[in-house]
Amino acid sequence: VQLVESGGESVHTGGSLRLSCAVSERTSMFYVMAWFRETPGKAREGIAAIYSRDDFTDYADSVKGRFTISRDSTKNMLYLSMSSLKPDDTAMYYCATSTRTYGLVLDASRYTYWGQGTQVTVS
Repeated sequence: VQLVESGGESVHTGGSLRLSCAVSERTSMFYVMAWFRETPGKAREGIAAIYSRDDFTDYADSVKGRFTISRDSTKNMLYLSMSSLKPDDTAMYYCATSTRTYGLVLDASRYTYWGQGTQVTVS
């Protein structure tokens, strides 16, 4: 399984971005897919997840109301739409997928497959 993120760039505070994650397999084969982010010296943070069965979503409080996770099963794509961006959102963003039906949905240990990351910088 390969995941490739794209869409990261430098934006001003208050701006918007949409990150994309191309998945080499059908997204329906994964129980859940998610976005994480990481900054130097901090643990990888789970910020948004979506269940393939019913598209139920879950978000970290830090992004709730500003970020939206979605998927396009016809294109095997995962997206993260981000708005009202803040400097604290600056991070490397990763997409991840899991076939596990157990575990905390925003816990990195639940996820098996990861992309290489895309950098988002907000200033």
